[in-house]
Amino acid sequence: MTDNLSVEQRGLRESATFDRTTIAAIQRAADTGIYDIRGWGAKRKLPHFDDLLFLGASMSRYPLEGYRERCDTDVVLGSRNAKYPLHLDTPVTIAGMSFGALSAGAKEALGRGASEVGTSTTTGDGGMTPEERGQSKHLVYQYLPSRYGMNPDDLRRADAIEVVLGQGAKPGGGGMLLGQKISERVASMRTLPEGIDQRSACRHPDWTGPDDLAIKINELREITDWEKPIYVKVGATRTYYDVKLAVHSGADVVVVDGMQGGTAATQEVFIEHVGIPTLAAIPQAVQALQELGVHREVQLIVSGGIRNGADVAKAMALGADAVAIGTAALIALGDNDPRYAAEYEALGSAAGYYDDFQDGRDPAGISTQDPELSARFDPVEGGRRLANFLRVMTMEAQTIARACGKAHLQHLEPEDLVAISIEAAAMARVPLAGTSWIPGAGL
Repeated sequence: MTDNLSVEQRGLRESATFDRTTIAAIQRAADTGIYDIRGWGAKRKLPHFDDLLFLGASMSRYPLEGYRERCDTDVVLGSRNAKYPLHLDTPVTIAGMSFGALSAGAKEALGRGASEVGTSTTTGDGGMTPEERGQSKHLVYQYLPSRYGMNPDDLRRADAIEVVLGQGAKPGGGGMLLGQKISERVASMRTLPEGIDQRSACRHPDWTGPDDLAIKINELREITDWEKPIYVKVGATRTYYDVKLAVHSGADVVVVDGMQGGTAATQEVFIEHVGIPTLAAIPQAVQALQELGVHREVQLIVSGGIRNGADVAKAMALGADAVAIGTAALIALGDNDPRYAAEYEALGSAAGYYDDFQDGRDPAGISTQDPELSARFDPVEGGRRLANFLRVMTMEAQTIARACGKAHLQHLEPEDLVAISIEAAAMARVPLAGTSWIPGAGL
């Protein structure tokens, strides 16, 4: 009798190719005839910052003494052409997340938290809310293919403009906002019918290439009297070429979003199978900027899977000027909190899995437009939590920089890093730990 034996005791083996997750996906597709839509980012294991280690100072390098010797964290973004570049106290910024995907209170909290520590937040698709503008010291206005909520007055009220060409979770594809999130207010801001699923465009309607982008950037400069920095955001794919074209088009800042970056909602096949890891994209972007002679003159912001101060330090050591966080910021606000475990289970999900992000029924009141759920969220408390998290990230990055003997986060460099896997060494272009070998170098 085998009825009481465990799977292992019965000698059963799960297929690596057709595992239970894959089988469930096939069965769901066969049952429904539609593809799966979800939010968040890639869940598959990818080479990431955890595959890199810092070489702290010992004998051959001289460390800085914490609490006695300074390690600065400030960064200036957009100084290439803008009259008023952004001066931030920390290089950790908040990525674009829309009102629609998030509640108005969540957008307000992002502004509060970012402002408390002297950094910037970003609007996302769907326009600028008064709550967000009112609480954001530095607000970046996203100019997206959909043009939802876009108007010249808000462009002028912003502190910088980010022209979005792609997103790491879905480069080459448009986003979605399911009907249950399109409330009366969201519909009004986006000029959409209330309660109907919305799908954003995957490309801008008024240009087809970098020459047209250059024209559009000049238009944005003229509308804003050349005051605002102009960012160009790309999803990480052909990063080397995209960064060069963005610079030639006139970008002051280039934002590169790796495939670990999140999204409000899109096809799962996009999230898991399109784009390249953040770790692979950064060296390509830096190489492009260096070959054009504009590295540090045109700033590089990296996003996609940034979780802690070590990730910040590693991205900057590889050549980034700043990073942007999205998912981590929502978790800091209180999203996917275990105290709502029973309610997540009622949704068919569980705290920490983010399988509910697109549905608008978030028990924490963050990724929802339901008035009863969103009323649970306190934007003042959420802003305080986010500010705490941003401070910790910054202090962690400072701790690492001091250990490497650096008096500024921007002084970190690839020479401070090694990799613990061949894949990470090849992608990041740093040596495999204990060797001088960089896989693929010189080929």
